[in-house]
Amino acid sequence: MLRNGSYSAWYRTPQKEGTGIIVLNDGKITGGNGGLVYNGTYFQNGNRFSAVITTWREAPGLPSIFGIDNIDLTLTGTSAPTTASCTGTIKQAPDLPFEVTLIRVAD
Repeated sequence: MLRNGSYSAWYRTPQKEGTGIIVLNDGKITGGNGGLVYNGTYFQNGNRFSAVITTWREAPGLPSIFGIDNIDLTLTGTSAPTTASCTGTIKQAPDLPFEVTLIRVAD
């Protein structure tokens, strides 16, 4: 089960990959990368992890790996105390598979 705190996020599609930082805090997700902001919620049940996240462009920067800045995504996967491994779907591009790995940043 993931603890509240900051996590490095490594996300990838078959064509591209990228990174960002997220903060988990009692069921809420916030974060971003060089130009996008992330906001959403997450739920844990034992080692099962699920999240619903919205992203949008807040500043000029690198293009999104999805080719779309404003997206709604859903993630499901498994978690351990310091990591999570998830797969997801994107409402705006439902046929584009992607994966996300979260790794806790030391306090």
